[in-house]
Amino acid sequence: MYTWDFGSLWTYRWLFVQGLGVTVAFTVAIVVIGLLVGLAAALAKLSGFAPLRWLSDAYIEVFRCTPLLVQLVWFYYALPILAGIEISAVGASVLALSLYGGSFYAEIIRGGIVSIDRGQGEAAAALGMTPAQSLRRIILPQALKRMVPPLMNQSIIQFKNTSLVSVLAVPDLLYQGQVAAHDSYRPLEIYTLVAVLYFAALYPLTWIVRRGEKRLATSD
Repeated sequence: MYTWDFGSLWTYRWLFVQGLGVTVAFTVAIVVIGLLVGLAAALAKLSGFAPLRWLSDAYIEVFRCTPLLVQLVWFYYALPILAGIEISAVGASVLALSLYGGSFYAEIIRGGIVSIDRGQGEAAAALGMTPAQSLRRIILPQALKRMVPPLMNQSIIQFKNTSLVSVLAVPDLLYQGQVAAHDSYRPLEIYTLVAVLYFAALYPLTWIVRRGEKRLATSD
């Protein structure tokens, strides 16, 4: 029978703290950048300028239809060769995760915008607003209410996706767990603790999202 020994993990406590800090920082960065990219892609897809729509469609489909792990490896190993630039593991990870998340955010934002009745935009135009003013003052505030739950859910997925950056030796929570496991020869305890830390970080977020969805449904 295997004898569990979680007490031995205390030696590696700072590795886990540092790894969790990197994971949280990564999540914040890729969510913020991804939302900005997603907003730009959504507006481009709704644009009346055909080349912009085609470019947005191509970006969204490429990133939604290829595995994230493949994208991470491609940005780290292939992009520097093709572009003739140096890119760190952290830079490649932020770029890949942000663009990947942005493709999903774009469809969420686009769906929220088109769900608003067209009469809202027509009424704004009748009041003399430009399309940009109508979007900013009338459409987006209403659409945001519908977009918040799926945007939050996608952000939670992005948090979990950060575990993949360990393949590029980025010192996130999972990578630090691998370091501790190799040093301690206690992989069962290490990876159990890593799973518990991920759960402890994510469960409050999922609870907040569920509460928010209920409140929005009640207010509707």
